[in-house]
Amino acid sequence: MDESESSLLEYLDLSQLTCLNEAGQHNVKSILASKVRNSTSSFLESDVDEQLLINITFNQTVRIRAVAIQSPTVVQAPRRVKLYINSPSLGFDNIEEGASKIAQEIELSEDQVSEGKRVPLRYVRFQAVNSLHIFVESNHGDDEHTCIGAIDVFGFPVLGARDLSGLKRQGD
Repeated sequence: MDESESSLLEYLDLSQLTCLNEAGQHNVKSILASKVRNSTSSFLESDVDEQLLINITFNQTVRIRAVAIQSPTVVQAPRRVKLYINSPSLGFDNIEEGASKIAQEIELSEDQVSEGKRVPLRYVRFQAVNSLHIFVESNHGDDEHTCIGAIDVFGFPVLGARDLSGLKRQGD
């Protein structure tokens, strides 16, 4: 891991955090609202079928190197996942019609989802990310519901190397 690379959850814009097809009581905010990797018993669960579309917006532009998705039950853990970037109004219709370009498709192993291991991404495709969209297409057990206990995104903010807090306005 690069020294400047860390969890990007602190840069989440919670007001724009959404998930399509989430169960009412087990929603995406229950695992991401604290802006740190979830270690509680809370989880995100799909409602009608196994598919989920998680829309994560950042409060500044970031570069993403890896993602980690963990599930409390392997049978309901995500298996095939497609990642999209910078598509604020992405919905299931856009995905089905192929209207949005896939940044990367991932096949998660049981090992990766049970332990929440980092999955490296094609870094060149994730250089200037304002929003990340995680489409869970299927799960390991072909179960009716998908369950996610934790999500983490690793990289660094594009302007993170500069600390502007000490600057003063001209004329002060």
